[in-house]
Amino acid sequence: MGLTLTVLGCSGSYPGPGEACSGYLVRTATTTLWVDAGSGTLANLQRHVGLSDVDAVLLSHEHPDHWLDIHGYYVAAKYFEQRAVVPVYAPGGLRDHAYYTDEPLQWHDITGGDTVRVGDIDVTFSRTDHGPETLAMRFDGDGRSLGYSADSGPRWSLEALGPNLDLALCEAGLAPHDEGRLLHMSARQAGRSARDAGVDRLVLTHLAPGVDPEQARGDGADAFGAAVDIARTGAEYSV
Repeated sequence: MGLTLTVLGCSGSYPGPGEACSGYLVRTATTTLWVDAGSGTLANLQRHVGLSDVDAVLLSHEHPDHWLDIHGYYVAAKYFEQRAVVPVYAPGGLRDHAYYTDEPLQWHDITGGDTVRVGDIDVTFSRTDHGPETLAMRFDGDGRSLGYSADSGPRWSLEALGPNLDLALCEAGLAPHDEGRLLHMSARQAGRSARDAGVDRLVLTHLAPGVDPEQARGDGADAFGAAVDIARTGAEYSV
């Protein structure tokens, strides 16, 4: 199976029509990580794995479009799946906003520079350029490496996740004319970040509703120096 990425939702800041906010599965043959749990992603997760198959949940930051579905997962895990423990790794401030914080969810506070191992996947965190403490993540498993930017402005780069990323999933939430207005990146800025980091393949995600995906694809490719993909719900990538 190798290291794989599945998109559960990729709509930026709020869900577009029929879409879900940020959420991804990162898997090897023996480990399943749910990375960000934006609204709509719990429903989509069940198209790919069982609720009891999730080995840990990793949340990048406290903005609701990245974690709200942890509430539904808590109810399912506690009352229906009857799970004993589900580790949740998140910046310390996020737990203060959650309604459900008791078992089976076992919260672990993380910060930039931390590394955790879940199953056969090592996860390293890097603080990004984005409002509340926001953590990008590097996943190393089965000899492959995946980078996820979470949300960030352009003062942070994928370079911070270290060399030899086989695939990077990078937010490109802004249209070109909105660069600098919010602490997010445009496709051009994401492409430049991936180029500077020496990434092999780039997938753009977190496009806000209304951002033209084809313009984003072209802008990202021009800056990256190679073709890029635009994330779509249900897409699966072999890293």
